[in-house]
Amino acid sequence: MARYVIKLGSSIVAEDSGELRADVLERICDEAAARHGAGDDIVLVTSGAIARGMRVMDLPVRPRAIEELQAASAVGQGKLYHVYDDLLRARKITTAQVLLTFFDMSARAHYLNARGTLRRLLEWRVLPVINENDTTTTDEISFGDNDFLAAQVAMLINADLLVLLTDVDGLFTVSPRLDPGARLVREVTDFEALADLNIGHATSPLGSGGMRSKVVAAEMATAGGVRTVICSGLRPGALGAALNGEDEGTLFAAREARYSSFKLWLKYAKPAHGTIVVDDGAARALRDGGTSLLPVGITDVRGSFQAGDAVSVAHGPIVIGKGICNYGAGELLEVKGMKSKAVREVLPRATDEAIHRDYFVLA
Repeated sequence: MARYVIKLGSSIVAEDSGELRADVLERICDEAAARHGAGDDIVLVTSGAIARGMRVMDLPVRPRAIEELQAASAVGQGKLYHVYDDLLRARKITTAQVLLTFFDMSARAHYLNARGTLRRLLEWRVLPVINENDTTTTDEISFGDNDFLAAQVAMLINADLLVLLTDVDGLFTVSPRLDPGARLVREVTDFEALADLNIGHATSPLGSGGMRSKVVAAEMATAGGVRTVICSGLRPGALGAALNGEDEGTLFAAREARYSSFKLWLKYAKPAHGTIVVDDGAARALRDGGTSLLPVGITDVRGSFQAGDAVSVAHGPIVIGKGICNYGAGELLEVKGMKSKAVREVLPRATDEAIHRDYFVLA
């Protein structure tokens, strides 16, 4: 048995006009049902609630104002889920609607609750249909057409494979819409090499993602040990081939997990609320020695944050990591550059570490 997360972007769910791609959804649900019937665990992560709401309300273009996006999602969310529920119920599969927000991923307790719920649903042989809760999210904390959400879900449930379905055959050297000579990249083993490719931000008229967000999602998932494929969701047979492990789309091989689940959450899900700038010695110790960060190594504090918030750690202009800070920004400004004994004289109850090594992850 295997565990798969399949993500459908807005361009897979709906035409540019907002009309549902009924034949495409039928094919994908056929494939999901076949895998589920064979004993595999399937999770669908879908976009398209806003597109569905736009169609119902006869809106000619995707709204820009956040309240209009939220309202369109409120109209379309339930209607979109019922499409999946009807299709899968006809194939003898029980589904569950799961709505998540960035906060559910960034708050550790919520993150663990989401993981527990999804794992229990899979134990019950229920197929979760997951979407971002657009009706309560804001433009600052959205997931980017659910690519990042799909990666987080794949790591949450320890999936064997994440498939990101899009309207092209995978990752190309340049956009195939702009250059007919674009070549399909069959496999990515070095994310740094992608800097040489022209990976655009273009999205469909109904979506908010694009190829770059899919590549970043693949980087996130593979860092958590989840193999990832970007492939066509429109071409018949592509999804089945990807699930079979055939040479389909662009494969991102799973990397050896460098971090615990907590540190993966910290690296990819927990937003930073400020920046701590460190000196040469502290930067070297954090990078090479795996040590904690003490106030003595801090040269500057930027932004407003409280004790327990995540902060970026920078050496000059370069961010070297992220960690959970034991001090608020005001306290840290008082004691930056001080040795531990002097810190305790200013803040008697302070801990020695500004960021403990167990709560720090390299960028």
